[in-house]
Amino acid sequence: MSSQGFIGGFVRSAIAATLLASAALSGTAHAGPTLDKINQRGTIKVGVGTTPGFFSPDSNGRWQGFFIDYGRALSIAVFGNPDKVEFTNSSPQQRLPALQSGEFDVLLSGVTVTVTRAFKLGFHFGPTIFYDGQGILVRKDLGVTKAADLDGATIGAQSGTTGELNVADFFRKTGKKFTPVTIEDTGQFIAALESGRVDAITQDSSDLVGKRTQLKKPDDYIVLPERLSKEPLAPAIAGGDDRWLEIVNWTVNATIQAEEWGITSKNVDEFLKSPDPAIQRFLGVDPSLGEAIGLDPKWAYNIIKTVGNYGEIFDRHLKPLGWERGYNRLWTDGGLLYSPPFR
Repeated sequence: MSSQGFIGGFVRSAIAATLLASAALSGTAHAGPTLDKINQRGTIKVGVGTTPGFFSPDSNGRWQGFFIDYGRALSIAVFGNPDKVEFTNSSPQQRLPALQSGEFDVLLSGVTVTVTRAFKLGFHFGPTIFYDGQGILVRKDLGVTKAADLDGATIGAQSGTTGELNVADFFRKTGKKFTPVTIEDTGQFIAALESGRVDAITQDSSDLVGKRTQLKKPDDYIVLPERLSKEPLAPAIAGGDDRWLEIVNWTVNATIQAEEWGITSKNVDEFLKSPDPAIQRFLGVDPSLGEAIGLDPKWAYNIIKTVGNYGEIFDRHLKPLGWERGYNRLWTDGGLLYSPPFR
């Protein structure tokens, strides 16, 4: 390379670096209508489902579950308080139109990331919180061990979900036949299986594990081992609000990064003494990171102290149901969970 070309390249790099620094200081990720409404209202409106372990009200009517904790983590990031959040049950048929209309600020209802939802419907997705796949729940007395054994079976699928297309694609690829039964009411979903109206039901395996616990005789049913699809479940928000999207992104990432560093709700105070500069920035001992992104320097500390890291959230709500981490292990343990750097 000539000296002129080298100097020209150096100048272009310097200009690019200056522009990036300027953008960071001016807050390129601009607040939009969603975050403005959240701040004016003083609460975050979250759409959820009703699957035990993931989201369900307890005997006192207080919402509990894996996704619920992420709603509370968002409330901490924005307001410094876990309870400035409203959870509303929304069916698979209602949830996406409700998000489009502004009824919810974020969906934490087990929404699958798809290209049409991103391009055609204009939704933005946060990081995948739960790597799932569509499964099939069947009666044991059918004697089947894999989905292909269900040739000629009647299978229920919930309307308004990706499950309808996935099960049709599976049987088309395998050359088998089945009779689809579309069910809208999630309560009727279980009733259809117990009454014998359908031989099996298909949905995300996360839903099926929860539904199995709601059956009168759960031991009479089994979730088949194979998965018909990839179902990465992530927070969904309406487009047009960059800053709200980034708050969602980094709230999820904070729980993953904390687990990677071994920071838990029980030992987080001990990590305040860590000499590691990355951990100091993460927990707000060094306030520079929080100040640079416009959040309370202790926002990640407060999230971990209150709801815990990813592993704690998983173990608290999903492990009691028999869930194994599987793909939802950290990348360092052979899973898919990975946080970008906090710097």
